[in-house]
Amino acid sequence: MSRRDVFDVAVVGAGVVGAAAALAFARDGFDVALVESREPARWQPQQPDLRVYAFAPDNAQLLAGLGVWPDILRSRAQPYRRMRVWDAAGGSDLVFDADAFGRRELGWIVEHGLLVDRLWQALPMAGVRLYCPGQVIGLEQDAQSASLELAHGERVRARLVIAADGADSPLRTLVGIDVSAHDYGQRGLVAYIDTEQPHEATCWQRFLPGGPVAVLPCVSPNGSAPSASAHRSSIVWTVPHAEAERLLAADDAGFARAFEAAFGARLGRVTTASARAAFPFQRQLARTHVAGRVVLVGDAAHVVHPLAGQGVNLGLRDISSLRTALTPPGTGSEPVSRSRLAAWGRQRRSENVLSAYAFDGLNRLFSNDAFLPTLLRGPLLAASGRVPAMAHALWRHAAGV
Repeated sequence: MSRRDVFDVAVVGAGVVGAAAALAFARDGFDVALVESREPARWQPQQPDLRVYAFAPDNAQLLAGLGVWPDILRSRAQPYRRMRVWDAAGGSDLVFDADAFGRRELGWIVEHGLLVDRLWQALPMAGVRLYCPGQVIGLEQDAQSASLELAHGERVRARLVIAADGADSPLRTLVGIDVSAHDYGQRGLVAYIDTEQPHEATCWQRFLPGGPVAVLPCVSPNGSAPSASAHRSSIVWTVPHAEAERLLAADDAGFARAFEAAFGARLGRVTTASARAAFPFQRQLARTHVAGRVVLVGDAAHVVHPLAGQGVNLGLRDISSLRTALTPPGTGSEPVSRSRLAAWGRQRRSENVLSAYAFDGLNRLFSNDAFLPTLLRGPLLAASGRVPAMAHALWRHAAGV
């Protein structure tokens, strides 16, 4: 086969993780194809995406290396300098502060739509071959490559296929990888709010028996009004399913009052600034990350509880580590070694499973009102805050530095 007959890498799925994977491997000199069912809508500054991410420094560095991070910062990204975590049952706050870690910021709050848009716009210039609309309906593999059958009759062959097609990954099903899943019985209610007091470039999280409530600082769509931006935040409110239905149906005033109570009125009065949506939470882990010439990344491989805001960060770390497992073209070595893929798969699955169960444990500890956990939670948070080395280690793990 000539290089025109087979791609080095084919990525299926062009969300944040899939688009970043395609761009990264194209920048590394690989011939890359990207299969996506539909082109994403262009990001509109005046229509903020309800889905936001707490973006970690290591992944900001990844996107900077891909040439898209400066434009994301210019467009709309809110740096946060502090994190404050506390339990509604009592005890001291656990505080992470950028000054204590010698940094300008701990991370950034960025909209999903903005990330996808800037990654997508960079793909053609990097030489990525787009198959869009493209839907994978069949898969065949041999020792050298994998062949994807698309719904319109085309075939895409590649030495490596990356499944980045989400939690319900059709490609994962085609390759025969099972998952273990756990339904948390919770949904995350997301919206934008304005608060009476400024957010102080701080991520706030309060643990309640039904689940945590997080307030993430954001930039107002009216970027020319700093005073407005200082009061605009995104929320992720974790509640049981029935409560989510009630809150979605509430009018704006009723929702604002309920949120103020859940958040302990930490930032004063609340007014709603957007529509609301809710997403179910589950833990889902693929049994393996590698099957022949197919690898799973992002939500196709692992879905974790979002209380620590690590979902997209873990997915992008899949890509960063996969880059080290492949040999760039032109070095004289096989670019896609099956033994190195297997080693990558074992390492990433181990790290992702550990993270998933760590977040699961935190959710179980804090999202209940049983006597013993309630008695222990406050002192545990306080102890973490009083030991700088422990707090620093927790933040470094979350930040990937």
